Amino acid sequence: MTAAKAYIAAVGTALPGAPVDNQHLADRFGIDADWIELFIGTKTRHFAVDLETKEQQHTLADLAAQAGAKALAASGLEPEDIGFVVLGTATPDALMPATVNLVADKLGLDQLPTYQLQSGCAGAVQALDLGYALVSSGLHRNGLVLGGDVCAKHLPLDQDFASMPASELVNFVLFGDGAGAAVLTSEPVGARLALHRVLNRLTGLGREPGQTVEWFGANDRDSGKQPIREDYKAIEGAVPVMTGEVVWELLDELGWSDTDLDYLLPPQLSGRMTERIVASLDLPGVTEVSCVADTGNTSNALPFMQLARLLERAEPGQKAIGVAVESSKWIKAGYALEKV
Repeated sequence: MTAAKAYIAAVGTALPGAPVDNQHLADRFGIDADWIELFIGTKTRHFAVDLETKEQQHTLADLAAQAGAKALAASGLEPEDIGFVVLGTATPDALMPATVNLVADKLGLDQLPTYQLQSGCAGAVQALDLGYALVSSGLHRNGLVLGGDVCAKHLPLDQDFASMPASELVNFVLFGDGAGAAVLTSEPVGARLALHRVLNRLTGLGREPGQTVEWFGANDRDSGKQPIREDYKAIEGAVPVMTGEVVWELLDELGWSDTDLDYLLPPQLSGRMTERIVASLDLPGVTEVSCVADTGNTSNALPFMQLARLLERAEPGQKAIGVAVESSKWIKAGYALEKV
């Protein structure tokens, strides 16, 4: 195998506020805590919005800057060493200015290119893909890649939850808020996690979206449209299959066998769904690296939270594959790593 052209030197993450457990959600929304546990399998999550006052207490820029600062500090690099910043998110703080530029400002970064990618659960890997291209091409020696979402601000908290359709109600227990960051380098420094390959592919031609998040303007905010919709049955059927396709394509392209693989960072829709995905892959001897049961589905923050856990346990020579699947218009994404 040829030497890697990009490395992850450090990872940082940020979660807002204290964890919110299922009983708290059940009391607040008048739903069954046992239903949350059985159907979703997520135990806690963090929200950037206070569930009682409905006040937003953390912005995406706040959380991404916290994660970015942690990653920079852990990498040993200075702000002036960073050649670019890229952010993947489905929920930017505003249409303009781009949230990535607010994050750069908070981190003291200036006079460098910035990029913001609008995407759901695959956005973090798309950001990693762009960062990999910028570093591996020799255009930049180091860069900061970010991913995160603040989903709670899209959820109306003054609804009649007893009459809410399941396709909308699920979003109040499925998602959490957070951000993550990774410092990419052209040389193996810091955590020395070689990034061998990033896969990023739209596969949604002719397919109905599995998830829709509305972005209301001044003229349609009272339209009565459901702000977030999930076709959970379609997602349940498609995501395990797409995950397997990503894993085997990456293994084949790199010349790795399934016995070479030490860790799997699977898609993190929910605790229960992750269990199904991992079981469907049937990779004996491979250790699952997951966090969704504790953090909730933080969308574009999740891959970085998994990476942070991977760095705590990976030994030199061990290999990992991470997968993210976006159901909004069906994007499969993944990346292959090796501790060097």
